[in-house]
Amino acid sequence: MSPFARATVLAEPHRLEERLFQLPPVGPDDAWLRVEACGLCGTDHEQYTGELHGGFAFVPGHESVGVIDAIGDVAAQRWGIDVGDRVAVEVFQSCGRCEQCRTGTYRRCERHGIGDMYGFIPAEREPGLWGGYAQYQYLGPDTMPLAVPDGLDPVTATLFNPVGAGIRWGATLPETGTGDVVAVMGPGVRGLASAAAAKDAGAGFVMVTGRGKRDHARLETARAFGADLVVDIADRDPVDALRRAAGRAADIVVDVTAKAPAAFAQAMSLARAGGTIVIAGTRGSNETPGFVPDTIVYKELHILGALGVDTTAYRAALDLLASRRYPFADLEHRVVGFDGIDELLATMAGETDAVPPMHSVFVPDAADVTP
Repeated sequence: MSPFARATVLAEPHRLEERLFQLPPVGPDDAWLRVEACGLCGTDHEQYTGELHGGFAFVPGHESVGVIDAIGDVAAQRWGIDVGDRVAVEVFQSCGRCEQCRTGTYRRCERHGIGDMYGFIPAEREPGLWGGYAQYQYLGPDTMPLAVPDGLDPVTATLFNPVGAGIRWGATLPETGTGDVVAVMGPGVRGLASAAAAKDAGAGFVMVTGRGKRDHARLETARAFGADLVVDIADRDPVDALRRAAGRAADIVVDVTAKAPAAFAQAMSLARAGGTIVIAGTRGSNETPGFVPDTIVYKELHILGALGVDTTAYRAALDLLASRRYPFADLEHRVVGFDGIDELLATMAGETDAVPPMHSVFVPDAADVTP
């Protein structure tokens, strides 16, 4: 193990810097992860553009998969892993002792919480390597590593995060059951995973919606992930399309759209009386066009906000990926090394003319690859 690690630091919005960090010896209660791959998502490009700006320099990357290169005795016993094991890293940390952690809502851990998540911790905090855009990532005592099943390659394994989200949002939270009609708004990876999870939970009919030319290929892909109907809302009314195809409104609506202020009102239109709406995508706006609050009352809707995932869903996601029941490994993706991160983040943020890939992955020292 080298005494130094190469990493990319987001010094300020739109300014990435390469730095070398020293790797101190591992302590009894922590570990060093040799990063094999790190997935990129909307949070990454929002950090890059400054929409999410912490006011400090940090190593981004919160969908890390890698191999344990060094680990303390206490950490090895607590986590049930050892040197040479491949793991995925939960973005949130958990002290395991506060009320929030004891009751299972560790995303609001009193010691860590959302403000102390991997991929968004100041680089000045020792040892600095708190994110996945690096050769090595530090795993502190409150980390929750997840064993990656044998045979699952690291690039595909980085999908544990979005697929875990789909499982939690599309099945667990709304308690999707046999025969349910489910509408998934948004055909990104999390939307596809929500459709697959709903089908696996017994849903009788699943619709996936998107909007415009950019989503056409994604909507066609959705059919391989359990969608019985795909609708471009720029061309068709999804409420009418669902009623015609499924015979009724949705029991469950899963909204994973981002920066779509009007989506909330559409979700309420899609839901049947007494139905459940899971709001997982963020609007990025205080405006809600078409939203009529009284609709919630008249239709007696159940509205659930969904922040992040949890380790139960992550484990289910890794098992689902390893099973290859759905073609997650075949999704159009782009792999870049250190030299390609800047351009890829700009593309994901819509700052270039290129169409963002469905799945973006950083692999240390990799050549820029587009299958």
